[in-house]
Amino acid sequence: MAAVPLEELSNALVRVAKKVKVLSALSWPEPAAEAFLQSWRAGRPAPPPPVTPRRRSAPLQRTLAQLEARVDRADPLGRYLAATARSYRRAAELLDHAGTPTFHRISRELYGGADGALHGSALCHREAAEKLLAATEAMARATEEEPTPLSAEDVQRALKRRWRGFFDTPMRFVVDPNLSAKAAASATRVRLRGGTRYAPADIEQLSAHEVGVHSLTARNGRSQRVRALGLGAPRTTATQEGLATFAELVTGAIDLRRLRRIALRIRAIALAEDGADFVELFEHLIEAGETPLEAVHTTMRVFRGADVRGGHPFTKDVVYLKGLFAVHTFLRKAIAEHRVELLPTLFVGRLTLADAVALAGDPRIDPPRYLPEWAAKLPSLAAFLAFSALIDHIDLGEVDLDEAP
Repeated sequence: MAAVPLEELSNALVRVAKKVKVLSALSWPEPAAEAFLQSWRAGRPAPPPPVTPRRRSAPLQRTLAQLEARVDRADPLGRYLAATARSYRRAAELLDHAGTPTFHRISRELYGGADGALHGSALCHREAAEKLLAATEAMARATEEEPTPLSAEDVQRALKRRWRGFFDTPMRFVVDPNLSAKAAASATRVRLRGGTRYAPADIEQLSAHEVGVHSLTARNGRSQRVRALGLGAPRTTATQEGLATFAELVTGAIDLRRLRRIALRIRAIALAEDGADFVELFEHLIEAGETPLEAVHTTMRVFRGADVRGGHPFTKDVVYLKGLFAVHTFLRKAIAEHRVELLPTLFVGRLTLADAVALAGDPRIDPPRYLPEWAAKLPSLAAFLAFSALIDHIDLGEVDLDEAP
């Protein structure tokens, strides 16, 4: 049987992948958050009714399985296409099993769970999150201030100014009153949740995270001959979110509120896996210092497509901390081993860290058309990573501030 050209298989995969939309299929519409808050304030908290996508993925799964079987796995790009097809196939199965224990099992396979091992560490994700929360609690209280609220339209205008002229085709920034997440990025547009108050820090965070990584890697991937490199398959989520959160860190855009919220999401998943229901989880987040609006949105993220009675949540949000640690460690290792070519490879499309290693130097892949400013300044990034590696050797338990030199 003659080999099928990679471009042909890639184009077929792009067409099919468009039909597998996980987050939009599982998320509650934004009015569900306010409806729950009204019931909670009235003393009769009523979780929103579960979102159960209609079972229709069997033909999609067959098509994806056929694509996977036709790929030459001896080719690194072929392995990328096969793994991406399988990832979408499992995502389609995830949607078919919303509200069941199988949904939770597939979610853990795709994204990980709270008890998953942190790469390169003896800690699990839950333990790392708790250490982060404990380490930042006092400082968070000491630096707590009420941010000046901005509207979604304010943020929209600021992001337009920030990215004007960077891409060949301008990004669109759209205010969407029905968006459940605070923001959502594609190759060509970023949607912002309408009716939400934003802090000034959100502008730089959304700029570095959504546009500077998610939109940028999608655009770079779409410009490749193998256009499937621009797909946001679930298998790439941990690296994508880790890279985007690392971008916030290295540019100074992240703040304690944001970092603690990422850690709280992992605690929330752990509690839901342990059996906490929708209302119990919401009330725990309130006790942990979240505002009611923040708490309900975090709770809704954890219970997307899941049984609101607890036990089998949607675990996607472990990827932020999981991915941040993995990307930070990967980049440190790449710099230490003089593998500088791995950094731009991370931006040629939406890849995993393993993909970047496998595809680095492949002559069929064009260099990234766009790089965020921080990634283009390799000497500065190398200095940041080298210093972060060195400070790992400092034992804070051996340091006494009163005896500082």
